[in-house]
Amino acid sequence: MAASGTLYTYPENFRAFKVLIAAQYSGSKVTVDSNFVFGETNKSEAFLKKFPLGKVPAFETSDGKFIFESNAISWAVANEQLRGKSAMDQALVVAWMNFADNEILPASCTWVFPCLGIMQFHKGNTERAKEDVKKALSALNTHLLTRTFLVGERISLADITVCCTLLHLYQYVLEPSFRKPFQNVNRWFTTIINQPQVRAVIGDFKLCEKMAQFDNKKFAEVQGKIKQGGGDKDKKLAKKEQPKKEQPKKEKEATPAAAEPAAPKPKDPLDALPAGNFNLDDFKRFYSNNDEDKSVPYFWEKFDPDNYSIWYCEYKYAKELAKIFMTCNLIGGMFQRVDKLRKNAFASMCVFGEDGANNISGIWVWKGEDLAFPLCEDWTIDYESYDWKKLDPNAEETKKLVDQYFKWIGEDREGRKFNQGKIFK
Repeated sequence: MAASGTLYTYPENFRAFKVLIAAQYSGSKVTVDSNFVFGETNKSEAFLKKFPLGKVPAFETSDGKFIFESNAISWAVANEQLRGKSAMDQALVVAWMNFADNEILPASCTWVFPCLGIMQFHKGNTERAKEDVKKALSALNTHLLTRTFLVGERISLADITVCCTLLHLYQYVLEPSFRKPFQNVNRWFTTIINQPQVRAVIGDFKLCEKMAQFDNKKFAEVQGKIKQGGGDKDKKLAKKEQPKKEQPKKEKEATPAAAEPAAPKPKDPLDALPAGNFNLDDFKRFYSNNDEDKSVPYFWEKFDPDNYSIWYCEYKYAKELAKIFMTCNLIGGMFQRVDKLRKNAFASMCVFGEDGANNISGIWVWKGEDLAFPLCEDWTIDYESYDWKKLDPNAEETKKLVDQYFKWIGEDREGRKFNQGKIFK
């Protein structure tokens, strides 16, 4: 049975779109709280009592249950058709929901957000993001060659989730020449956004005509407004996701970005620390290209305890975790939000347990001896949801934990068996 209740979100949140569209199809009564003010309501004691992370969208069911994470909320308000009628269809729906979060969303944010002034532009990252988008669209294009919808013969949560995750790309950067090779995806996307249930939520959608570009002036203006407003990362999204009607005129009048002096790159606080003699990139390559039986000894052979530290973390709110795929999404979301830490860190995060009884724990390695996340505002969003413990590299317990988490084996401290993992490298 589809859940009904109150949705807390800011306007034009594509994550909330998934929930509202699912409700349109299922007939679930979902009311958006009109009194919600981002940065205020979600920081109040009453809200945090219901949703400890203070994130949106968040959903309060009519019978008093509290659900966080947009995919989980979408699943709750969906009917059987949207979720998949058979176990196999449900598995495929979940697979495409994960595909959206893991293969499309990180690349979309890296490419689009600098164009909106939300993030600093980095040419190398943007070019990699473009290639990742092409790779994801190619996979979709092949899949949709002989299909109208992603799973089965009718629209499902797979279509809704992937479509909503693609909205920013199709709105801002996928100009006609870029999207032309992906005709099957374009056909499918326009089919979905023109469904009455989808139009009722997102309104009239205009496809990108000219690829948006990074503009130093816009970046400076947006960052100035963000600082005045408190610098909350989600508030940046709330302000920038609303398209401005005068945008085309401004683009014509703006000085080309190439003529502007380059904006200063944000400093990575770990870059200022001594380099030491542990080549982290070398270890990452070795780990990626060799079996763990070789990678773990290689790690200890190369590790520099004077300039790097090892940390164990465990998620604090295991009782709130339900489906394994939702738990995995928490890890993927965290990795996305601390992406700039990759240069100086490596991690293996694991999910132990099964649906209804699981938790996250992991091993992190980074430059320096202190907890890294508080050193940079961009890294602080998720870490407080975990307990952190600095490990002694000479202790036998540490050796066992590194062996377990790098090899993805064994059980966690509560006896839950390893289910799956993700590597941050």
